[in-house]
Amino acid sequence: MAPVNDPKVFVIFGNGWIAGQLKDLLKKSGKTVITSLARTENREQVLGDLTLHKPDRVINCAGIRGLPNVDWCEDHKVETMRSNVLGVLNLVDCCFQLGIHITHVGSACIYDRDLSLSDQKPFTEEDEPNYAASWYSRSRLISENAISHYPNLLLLRIRVPVGADFNPNNLITKLMKYDRLLSVPASGSVLPSLLPGAILLSENAETGIYNLISPEPFTNNEIMELVKKHIRPTLTWENFELEDQNKVLKAPRCNPIYNPAKLVEKLAELGYHVKNSHEALEDLVLEMKQKGY
Repeated sequence: MAPVNDPKVFVIFGNGWIAGQLKDLLKKSGKTVITSLARTENREQVLGDLTLHKPDRVINCAGIRGLPNVDWCEDHKVETMRSNVLGVLNLVDCCFQLGIHITHVGSACIYDRDLSLSDQKPFTEEDEPNYAASWYSRSRLISENAISHYPNLLLLRIRVPVGADFNPNNLITKLMKYDRLLSVPASGSVLPSLLPGAILLSENAETGIYNLISPEPFTNNEIMELVKKHIRPTLTWENFELEDQNKVLKAPRCNPIYNPAKLVEKLAELGYHVKNSHEALEDLVLEMKQKGY
């Protein structure tokens, strides 16, 4: 379904992995896409770019996640807060001041569940976040609380994004570097199935919070088995328990499960079907095989 007022010009803040995928999808659909190099925490730079380019929509992918993983944020707390809190708030507020709709790609790593309990309900957008044990998650939670009331904002929460490549930010790439893995069911974002839907939401100027999460949780083992089956037949790994994982990390990790019904139903209204995670993961790994990975 085409939006009533078809937006033509998009400005993307951030030039990383997810931003690049969104840019490619937008350009393939005939949109004009401009990547801003402004520091999001610099109000003068942000307002300058927005005034110059006069976008119909803004998408913010800028933010610090840390490489090789979010433990980086534990040793770079100021940089993390400046980017994930100050920069995000500044950009959303600048867009509000100029009357521009903004889609912010945030994090779903602000919830956690007790793995010892089996009867917990999946989280929805209506549930209060309950996790800030890592500095990265704390920064994302502060950021969300600061911007969620803005009427021009679409906030998309993602978790452990999976893509059809070996980018360092891809969950597949990270898992393949480890000899031992925790393998418990948790929700995640299989990007090839979700990003077209994210663009649809932006085009239609949807607002509020959506968990940009693939239906049905999956495990690290399930991902590795697909990679072993289709791409790396010699791949091997071992599993360990949560207590063992915590011993080698600077900050604990969350393992939430989400109910993405709000996202699935809204996108269905807009004519887009969201694949369940297992179908989407299989398709993704087969795509990687076709690409020669």
